[in-house]
Amino acid sequence: MICKSDCTNHVQRHSTGSEAVSSFWQRISVKGSVSSDRMVMNASCENWVAAEAALEKYYLPIFYGIEFIVGVLGNSTVVFGYLFCLKNWNSSNIYLFNLSISDLAFLCTLPMLMISYASGKMIYRDVLCTTNRYVLHANLYTSILFLTFISIDRYLLMKHPFREHLLQKKEFAVLISLAIWALVTLELLPMLLFINPRTADNGTKCNDYASSGNPKFSFIYSMCLTFLGFLVPLFAMCFFYFKIVLFLKQRMRQLATSLPLEKPLNLVISAVVIFSVLFTPYHVLRNVRIASRLESCKQSQCAQVAINSFYIVTRPLAFLNSVINPVFYFLMGDHFREMLMNKLRHHFKFLTSFRR
Repeated sequence: MICKSDCTNHVQRHSTGSEAVSSFWQRISVKGSVSSDRMVMNASCENWVAAEAALEKYYLPIFYGIEFIVGVLGNSTVVFGYLFCLKNWNSSNIYLFNLSISDLAFLCTLPMLMISYASGKMIYRDVLCTTNRYVLHANLYTSILFLTFISIDRYLLMKHPFREHLLQKKEFAVLISLAIWALVTLELLPMLLFINPRTADNGTKCNDYASSGNPKFSFIYSMCLTFLGFLVPLFAMCFFYFKIVLFLKQRMRQLATSLPLEKPLNLVISAVVIFSVLFTPYHVLRNVRIASRLESCKQSQCAQVAINSFYIVTRPLAFLNSVINPVFYFLMGDHFREMLMNKLRHHFKFLTSFRR
């Protein structure tokens, strides 16, 4: 191994690119002559360290900044529409409204992350750091569960179009929503033990969950969280959307495509694809990142930096759903777009008449 195990990447993570590379090589002492192969490997390590520093200083703040601006506008519009435009709520509206609230809560955590990564200085205190990471993961897993129940509700709506099924009752949807918030809160409580902010001269270093805590216990918990919080809901979502696809294709054959069923069919397929593409890489790389820190794996520091660089790329992608979700409100929400536009036109007419 060229890179010694005592060379930690925690210092590199909050430095600039040149500082990170310099700090990295100051810790490495090589006795005797250096072979040409070793020099090539050293250059490769240096590139990975520089890439890791650049990703945290530029990629994360820019990506999170875009998500914050677009996500706040989209989700605020949805919340406004549901609170002030919608008179008769159903189970789908309740799930979608809770989803938008979850997204807004997550988006509120992004400004501090953006400033911290861009400046390289941690502005957090211990409580803020723990709360920020907790809210971030709470959004992730509440979003997954609400999207899963939306798929179930969509399937039941096709099987029972007059909403006579128990699962389609508004009261039941409220209970399910409360249960989701409670379940995710309990599910994430162990994470508080692994998020260990460290106090430094320039503030509190707020490491990502996968980069903090005891890797042995953190890996076990992360695997359980991946299975219960992601894989089980993913399987349920895919199952019910598959049933929807079969139902729509059957209707298309029966009606000889006299009704425009291709649009809802494409939306269902898109929902599953987006769900899988956004969430799967994050969960895979998070577990690989934690596993790379295990002593039993004996990964070199260079390999850890490379793995962490790939993991950094997946992090904002996993939370991109907070930006994409409002699109599905307009496309799949029960006449949500027409309802909102009518409300805006009404206010516009009122303002113009008032000015006259």
